[in-house]
Amino acid sequence: MSEPIAAIATGQSRCAIGILRLSGDGCFAVCDKVFRADSGKAFPALPPRCLTLGSLLDRSGAVIDHVLAVRFPAPHSYTGEDCAEFHCHGSPVVLREALSALFEAGARQATAGEFTKRAFLNGQLDLTEAEAVIDLIDAETAAAARNAAAQLDGALRRVLEPLQDALLDVAARFYAVVDYPDEDIEDVRPEEIAAALSGGIASLDRLLSACRRGQVLKSGVRTVIIGRPNAGKSSLFNALAGFERVIVTDIPGTTRDTVEEAIVCGGVLLRLTDTAGLREARDAVESLGVERSRKAVENADLLFVVADGNAPPDSDDADALRLARESGKPWIFVQNKSDLPQAAGRGDVDAPCVLVSAKTGDGLPELEAAVSALFPDGDSAPGTLLTDQRQEDAARRAWEALRRAGNALQSGFTPDAVLTDVEEALGAVGELTGRAAKEELVSRIFSRFCVGK
Repeated sequence: MSEPIAAIATGQSRCAIGILRLSGDGCFAVCDKVFRADSGKAFPALPPRCLTLGSLLDRSGAVIDHVLAVRFPAPHSYTGEDCAEFHCHGSPVVLREALSALFEAGARQATAGEFTKRAFLNGQLDLTEAEAVIDLIDAETAAAARNAAAQLDGALRRVLEPLQDALLDVAARFYAVVDYPDEDIEDVRPEEIAAALSGGIASLDRLLSACRRGQVLKSGVRTVIIGRPNAGKSSLFNALAGFERVIVTDIPGTTRDTVEEAIVCGGVLLRLTDTAGLREARDAVESLGVERSRKAVENADLLFVVADGNAPPDSDDADALRLARESGKPWIFVQNKSDLPQAAGRGDVDAPCVLVSAKTGDGLPELEAAVSALFPDGDSAPGTLLTDQRQEDAARRAWEALRRAGNALQSGFTPDAVLTDVEEALGAVGELTGRAAKEELVSRIFSRFCVGK
């Protein structure tokens, strides 16, 4: 158990309900100094996990707010310690005054992520589940929220635990034979080691093969709209964003800089960027805009090449198509202005093609379907997508170590040589789950959290 900490667990803006959270040894005594239940009961005597009406008081005994209090005795709490919450009216002033009263009663300000860090250190969560908490808070799509919720429920841990246990069993039996030669302990047979290695490699293969989908789920797809001036790029951007994010006029070259917005298209989170039209620049400002457009293409994961379907193709259209083809990125050809008569001579395009009207919205469902087809959900079980670079790096190091161990075993190396790589794999998997994570790594992970979580 540790010293009591307190923080505002909800946002800092005005809202209907604001929540104060406490955890740690002695937090019930702290709460008893500032809370008076209408029932007259002392805070430590309140029924656990039940809301109790009462008043929150400042140091002088004046009422700050009429609140609902709830007590979570250890170990049946989020952190595994004694925990408490006060559900107040959501005025920022009320919450700050109430938090000050808790500090004066003996609690200290919680640091960023300290509640979840304590839950991890007390064995309530492993590291993958703890990281799922911040992923759930930051989720921008329903799919991302579902994956994070499943990880918080232990989906990734349940994949990794059998792998870890199988490798530990092999290592433990080997060292038991070495350390206790006089005991009747059966040697680890090569076929047992081979089975543990192949099973571990297969599990990690499945996780690593889905890493790209995990990154798309969490961070989104950097998508850049390119095309000649007045093709309707900004109109398409606004149509996908759902509001007038970019100025649109009939004057070619209105957009002079890149403009960004996060949207969901076909169930995929897109970091959408509108760009200046690709053509020979007519002034210094437009030249800078065109250069930024080309730079955005270099950093993109997906391109929308927009053409004006009402006008015959010209050299600027050809430049946009060439840029997309030479980029090596996936791209979709979007023929805009389907509400107008269509010009002939478009020719074949070696990419998914969609006919849309950014003005009327016709064809946008087909564009969403094209995006969804490029970034399918895949067949991974919910919660088993690695969404963090740290997780991917640890899984890849474990996979590489097991591959080396397998090769060493096939080459006839002695078990002790093979076990060196097995132990390296165990260390990497331990970093992933938190069993062997260093304090510096743990601190860096929880620094991403907000205060109060």
